[in-house]
Amino acid sequence: MKKRNFLKSGETSNRNALRGGSYSLAVSVVVLAILIVVNIFASALPASVTKYDISAARLYSITSNTKVVVNTLEQDVTIYWVVQSGQEDAVIENLLGKYDSLSDHIQVVKKNPDVYPTFAEQYTDEMVQNNSLIVECGNRSRFIGYDDIYIQEADIYSYSYNTSFDGEGAITSAIDYVVSEEFPQLYILEGHGEADLPASFQEQIQKENMETQLLSLLTVDTIPEDADCVVIYAPKSDISEEEKKILADYAAEGGKLFVVAGPVQDGMLKNLYDLLADYGVEANEGIVVEGDRDHYNGFLRQGPMALLPDMNSNTITDSLIEENYYPMMPISLGLTVTEDFGSGTVTELLTTSNAAYSKRAGYGMTDYKKEADDIDGPFTLAVSIETIGEGQIVWFTSSYFLENAYNAASSGANSNLGMNALSSLIGETEAMAIRSKSLNYNYLTINSSTASLLKVMMIGAFPLLYLGIGICVALKRRRLQNEPV
Repeated sequence: MKKRNFLKSGETSNRNALRGGSYSLAVSVVVLAILIVVNIFASALPASVTKYDISAARLYSITSNTKVVVNTLEQDVTIYWVVQSGQEDAVIENLLGKYDSLSDHIQVVKKNPDVYPTFAEQYTDEMVQNNSLIVECGNRSRFIGYDDIYIQEADIYSYSYNTSFDGEGAITSAIDYVVSEEFPQLYILEGHGEADLPASFQEQIQKENMETQLLSLLTVDTIPEDADCVVIYAPKSDISEEEKKILADYAAEGGKLFVVAGPVQDGMLKNLYDLLADYGVEANEGIVVEGDRDHYNGFLRQGPMALLPDMNSNTITDSLIEENYYPMMPISLGLTVTEDFGSGTVTELLTTSNAAYSKRAGYGMTDYKKEADDIDGPFTLAVSIETIGEGQIVWFTSSYFLENAYNAASSGANSNLGMNALSSLIGETEAMAIRSKSLNYNYLTINSSTASLLKVMMIGAFPLLYLGIGICVALKRRRLQNEPV
């Protein structure tokens, strides 16, 4: 009898074990099926939902400026990706996926040059490398070469090249170009020995779809009606009284002036700088010399004249402040904001330290020592003025700050500051500072106390925590096994 009961007990145990095994198998199958369904669903989601950018340079993200441009699209835009099979750049592929998912009006089409060898010839005469792009809408198109996406710039300090990724800026600019019929008109003043706009800055202007043409006030009585902004760049001689009146009236009645004008070899540009006097801004004689070592670049030949000014918060400067970029103002004239005459609002964009002073001798100075007749600072090096008539003047007091060498020394901050100013003047703030993203490595630096804390946590605290959890789980399981059924 006892033997029969033992057999029944064994059969029951086997039956329970089989039932438990079947249940576990069924649960495993259901969980696996759920995971497969979830994976299929996730793979169908756009990259903007499934991928997260944790890179320091936000290499795989797009800015709000791009979203503004893309979300307002009413026309269909096609982005042709010219690339051989197996040669796709992962960063470009990810970026194109972002654009494709942002709008139903954007379609990305891959074109293999091995299959379509003459396709790109319809759009450009340039040599087409792998991972080049063509943006098209209707009968308008723009070619974006691989060299326009990955940009190499010389580093004057290390005698090497820095590589940056400008895919977003190039693509967004191209989209804006192909869907637009009218573009901002910049009139560049001539007739006073003005320098040519630096090549890098001209490229930025072209990239932002601004059109330029020359303007001589000696042949016209008024500023052309289609002018969105008048540019005065590095004049060597002064404007006339008549030209001053035309420009002053233009700004007072809602016009926009972008001025880059610093000290000149002979005297002062009195009439030009008198444009500022109506708004309580005085131009000082000489060239500004910085007395604070933290406010000039000692590695350049200009030394204390290669100014590193403080930036004040403004729509023009905010993007640079947020990203810790610092402009450089070499060989600058010092401005003093005296008072508000009621004819406009003056905003100081760039300022020197209190230790700065202006050498009256200007280009004739023989050293940087402060002399008795020199002018004490601090000084303003850039201003933004809003006139009562809704006009605007943005003025930089260095004729050289946009030059390629100084722009490179500032890691592109000078050019970006200038473009931000132009974008503010023409009212296209979405064009502001879609900066190229550096591909240089950034290293995490921590102090010794933080390093010690991390060691204690990783070597001591976390292992002990896991050990304690394991002991608790083991004791709980043993207690459950010993309990009577």
